Amino acid sequence: MSGGVDSSVAAALMAREGYDVVGVTLQLYDHGAAVKKKGACCAGQDIHDARRIAAQLSIRHYVLDYEERFKKAVIDDFAASYARGETPIPCVRCNERVKFADLLALARDLGADALATGHYVRRIEGAHGPELHVAADASRDQSYFLFRTTPEQLDFVRFPLGSMPKGEVRALARELGLAVADKPDSQDICFVPNGDYAAVVRRLRPDASKPGDIVDLGGKVLGRHDGVIHFTVGQRKRLGLPGTSGPLFVVKLDAEGARVIVGPREALRSTTIPLRDVNWLIPASQAVECAVKVRSTRPPVAARVTPAAGARATVEIAAGEEAVAPGQACVFYDANGTRVLGGGWIDASERARAAA
Repeated sequence: MSGGVDSSVAAALMAREGYDVVGVTLQLYDHGAAVKKKGACCAGQDIHDARRIAAQLSIRHYVLDYEERFKKAVIDDFAASYARGETPIPCVRCNERVKFADLLALARDLGADALATGHYVRRIEGAHGPELHVAADASRDQSYFLFRTTPEQLDFVRFPLGSMPKGEVRALARELGLAVADKPDSQDICFVPNGDYAAVVRRLRPDASKPGDIVDLGGKVLGRHDGVIHFTVGQRKRLGLPGTSGPLFVVKLDAEGARVIVGPREALRSTTIPLRDVNWLIPASQAVECAVKVRSTRPPVAARVTPAAGARATVEIAAGEEAVAPGQACVFYDANGTRVLGGGWIDASERARAAA
């Protein structure tokens, strides 16, 4: 129970169905001090909100200090990823390393039969066990952020909101008289509620803000920058390059050499994407024809994923994709784009390798 409307309604639904519900809130950062920060979660006011909802539902409630675990598993990883010139997704790490690892282990220790969360995805019983599917409300779907979920975890986890649109969830919260019914949604990076992620990276990894050159694909110096952490692959704005003949985009980040490499839009298109740390939700020993997403906001596109040794894979996209950024995830779906088949972390596209 993060203190928001989604987890509160999930708890209320389970209680209404007659389950013996135990609410667990994890204090993840700021030592509980983020009392009035808009867009935060799992700290300060959110903990108080979760406790109040649990009391209203007459369920047991525990607040656990996971701050040190969260820092090591999520925040430090976030800063290290930026320092390597990547574009990380801390929400995936939080789901993988905290919610569906530590919290799931706690649920088992408490003797629970299942762990219910407020995520907008669906768990559907298939012919060979539970499957992970996209939410009924496509605008709220969080399946991209749950690609690290293992089949064993999926067997234990439940998603009560997966078949409901967000408006219905808020309406149900009002009907139940939950005080958080109109509470704003938390932002993507909960531990950076002011949006200044670069400040977090500089504090943890001062070396990541080393200034350097902005160069074109041929290595010609076009300008200077104050740290690769301020850029991501595909970025066009805030490059500070007046007088260039046409629009330029960030094609690659060379963190070791402190270089931001830019090029024309056509240099952003990739057809082959190498992946590491691939997690499969289906048996996969040969190439799989499917659809993939290389960013959470993009629609799935047709692709072929070929597994390789060492939890690696190669993704081939005939039509190509733009701005494929290392550190982001490539998530595999079935041909209809409705069932999650697995996913992995993007290493680098062949375009970016050529620009090295």
